[in-house]
Amino acid sequence: MNWWQDIFGAFKANDVAMVAYVPDAGHSALIEACVADNEIRAVPLTTEEEGVALLAGAWLGGAKGVLLMQSSGVGNCINMLSLAATCRFPLPLFVTMRGQWHEFNPWQFPMGQTAEAQLNTAAVETMTAAAAEDVAPMAAATLDMAYSGGGMAALLLHQSLSPVKTFDQGGGK
Repeated sequence: MNWWQDIFGAFKANDVAMVAYVPDAGHSALIEACVADNEIRAVPLTTEEEGVALLAGAWLGGAKGVLLMQSSGVGNCINMLSLAATCRFPLPLFVTMRGQWHEFNPWQFPMGQTAEAQLNTAAVETMTAAAAEDVAPMAAATLDMAYSGGGMAALLLHQSLSPVKTFDQGGGK
């Protein structure tokens, strides 16, 4: 379950200076690494759509950024994605998926099962990593698509990459 290290390595290789995130168990190790890194400003958000505006400002200020979220946060961002599309700034998204493999929380199914389609409808290029060995090349490709093309790109991290969650383990996040 160390695929997060591949994403962190891609952040470092691409000079990512800002990571916006809503706390998420699936991204917890990656978030901790970003918080601990003196070259990355990790910014906690109250809602995912705040991250789109934050990263627009970062880009205007000359900094590369990424937005980390869970699939349930995709729905919160749909309207704000028009900001990135209209202003044509790069917006790489890294999305831990829910509502898939061994999901225990029925509230996660609607967005987990429609997140990719919604992102595609909003003109976000998407890829899904379902195996740990796919994360490194797909993380690099996601950042390249966003930063080289000046567009929106998302890497969806299949739920099978994360430990099975239960309410007893505090997995309701």
